[in-house]
Amino acid sequence: MLSLRPLDPSFPIERQIALDTGPVVLVNLFTLDKADEPALLKAWQADGALMKQQPGFISTQLHRATGESPTYLNYAVWESTAHFRAAFSHPQFRASLAAYPSSTVASPHLFQKVAVTGICVA
Repeated sequence: MLSLRPLDPSFPIERQIALDTGPVVLVNLFTLDKADEPALLKAWQADGALMKQQPGFISTQLHRATGESPTYLNYAVWESTAHFRAAFSHPQFRASLAAYPSSTVASPHLFQKVAVTGICVA
């Protein structure tokens, strides 16, 4: 089973999902032993299939670090923290965490779009 390490220890995912806001983007950084990459991909694929069925899910994409680093970045877009909270708390999802290799460290964090004049919209 994977272990969770907050991206921001002062505001871990458990505190973030208590807020009611949206839409949100989950950014989750995975680090693991190189030998465990096939097991990570299998576990993530199963989780992705489950999450795609959840209300409020918009999209997800997994990225692998370039070169020899066995580091992955997932981002998933949700309509709201309430939708993400329900999916993150879903018993089937919680049970699926046991399928991740024990070397996996996940660092999930929620983000919201920011408007910057002349560059991007919120």
